[in-house]
Amino acid sequence: MLTLGMVATSASAAVILTFESGGQLTSTQAGVTTIDFNDNTIGAYTATSLADYTIFPNSASGSAQPFGITSNFLSVPNPIRNGTAEFGLGADYNYFGLYWGSIDTYNTLSFWNDGMEVASYTGSQVAPLLANGGQSGFNSNRYINFFFTGGVMYDTVRLKSTNFAFETDNHSFGVVPEPAIIAIFGLGLLGLGFTRRKIRS
Repeated sequence: MLTLGMVATSASAAVILTFESGGQLTSTQAGVTTIDFNDNTIGAYTATSLADYTIFPNSASGSAQPFGITSNFLSVPNPIRNGTAEFGLGADYNYFGLYWGSIDTYNTLSFWNDGMEVASYTGSQVAPLLANGGQSGFNSNRYINFFFTGGVMYDTVRLKSTNFAFETDNHSFGVVPEPAIIAIFGLGLLGLGFTRRKIRS
């Protein structure tokens, strides 16, 4: 797992983003709930009036099945080119993960709590080296974890795309103990330091 970094969302909170290794298609966090869309529903989500999405069993017009996924996936928007899908969870959580397919610069993932946005990321902000829209490799299809700190939580997830399309699968959510989050960030920094030291040798 690679730690991307800590992104401030307020004076006392940050979101830690980590990437799983290529080929990891689901969350590795214990005790989380996962929505895989395989029963053709949005599972534990509650759709709001912003519901520009389609669940596909394979690639379709304007939507490419995320690389490595062989089952249903969520596409936002479809069949239109520009739209938003918002999903409520009915409770507060500090962890979210998803397999983000063919990460595009025009995809936006945002988190909300009680109607207020608490964090937002475009494809280029989340993964500057991955946001190329590639559909045929793990270099731009990756499982990404979002860990909220400082007591910040979210209760709603919003996916938006201004073009075809924001394709995802295996959305996971839960509450992760904050000491564990900080440990993940520390291990990521340790790994980056080791890599830097090894390169200099």
